[in-house]
Order: sequence, then C-alpha cells, then structure tokens
Amino acid sequence: MNPPDRPQERPQERPRQPPAWKLPPGVSRGLWDYVHSESIATDYDDYFAHNTLFDFDSQMLAEAFDEPGLVVDLGCGTGRALTPLVEAGHRGLAVDLSLPMLKEVQQKATDSNLPIECLQANLVELDTLADASVDYAMCMFSTLGMIRGRESRRKFLAHTHRILKPGGHFVLHVHNYWYNLRDPGGPWWLLKNLVTAPFQKEVELGDKWFPYRGLPSMFLHVFRWTELAADLRAAGFTIEKRVPLDATRRHALPWPWLFGPLRANGWIVVCRQSKLKRNSHG
Repeated sequence: MNPPDRPQERPQERPRQPPAWKLPPGVSRGLWDYVHSESIATDYDDYFAHNTLFDFDSQMLAEAFDEPGLVVDLGCGTGRALTPLVEAGHRGLAVDLSLPMLKEVQQKATDSNLPIECLQANLVELDTLADASVDYAMCMFSTLGMIRGRESRRKFLAHTHRILKPGGHFVLHVHNYWYNLRDPGGPWWLLKNLVTAPFQKEVELGDKWFPYRGLPSMFLHVFRWTELAADLRAAGFTIEKRVPLDATRRHALPWPWLFGPLRANGWIVVCRQSKLKRNSHG
C-alpha cells in the first residue's frame, strides 16, 4: 500500500467488488480496487522512478534500525523501503493485502538473492504472526491512513506492538489533518469535514476520498497529532521521535516551532515497543 503523489492517469481495471458487508475489516472500496490492480503494481517503480520522496524515509529507517535483524514492512507495496534495508544486512518480511505488489517484491528478492519472505494479509488481521517475532516494524507512505476506521487502525497498531520484540522500534508515516489549510481546495474540505463528520456514522474527522491513478474513489485518513499519539500510546508504544515534514515531504520542516502543527505536511514517527505485555488486540 502506498500513497498518492502525482496527477491522474488512465482508468484502472476494477475487479468485481464484494458487497460492503463482505469487505475485510478496515478496507474501503477504493483500497479494494487498489490492491487488486495488476497495472498499479507493475507500474509502481517506474511511476516513482525519479521521485526523491523515499530518500528522507530511508535515512530515518536506517537510523532507527541500527542493528541487523528481521524487519517487517507492513503495507510493503513493491518493497521500495524494505529492499535497501535488506541489502544493508537485515532480513525482510513483506506484508501486504495486494498479491500483485507481493509478486513484485518476490521478483526483486529472487533476482538479487535477498532474504525476503512475503505474506499476503490484511493489516488489521495479523493473527498469523507470532508474538515478539520481529526486531523492527515499519508502516510508511501513509499506509496507516489507508486503513478505514479508528477501531481498525487501533487493532493494527496493537498487532504491531504484539509482534515486535521488547524494545523494538516501529517507524511510521502519516499525513497532517491541518495541512489541508494550505492545499488548494483544502480549507473547504476541512470546513465540511469539521461540520459534518460528527453527525455521520460512517465518516470520521480526517476521512478523505479522491481520484487516484485512475481509481475513482481512493480513501485516506489524515491525522491530528493528538489522535495519532493517543492511538500509539493505547497500543503500548513509547514515542521517541516525531519529525514534522516540509511541504515536499522530502525534508524535516524548518523552524518547526513556528506554527509547526499547521505547516507540517505530515510526520515520521519513531516508537519503541514497551516491555510490558499487553492484550494482543489492544
């Protein structure tokens, strides 16, 4: 799973969708289309080939995952963040709901003889992974925001805490709710969301739908910092570092003390798994 970042292109194939009540927990209709798209997966690396979006992320991940170990990439996409870590000496576990994306990861691992295993799974339903089985975890490129519903996002975070070894690091990226004040059309969306979300059962503050790469209705949840911090702490994580990002999402935000909560495009957050044993599902 990976976020939008470029203009729209040709319409994508749309697999037959199950009725809403049969969609997996946390999976929107737009995400269902996304994870089943062969063309999005096969075109993904070319689509971002000249984009430096990943450079800052790679630096943060390398600093947080400082000793060789097993890294689980939760919502791995084509493994663009995982592959450099494995090349640097880690072992990898690539987890995604998208089978086409996992096929791309497996091909890279085979071609370069990299120790990466692949697992197709919904991020809200990670029961197949054992407690304390991984050294490091990451959920990059807004993937947490692609999970619909706060309860589902909290279940995912609880699973992540459970599968990490005591003291293991978890690194994630999300978008900032209030940054919409700076986006074209964003203030109007923000006003509508603030006014209507409290009265709609199926919509939360921060829920957005928009066209993306030919898909008519992609879903993304954007976060208020207080909301994200509360969810991470409820799962048992200790927040060690919060890095606000500039408008391009390629650097740390300069002068974060100057209206940082409004100027930050989003955050990269480094957390540590607490040593206290918690309930597997939060």
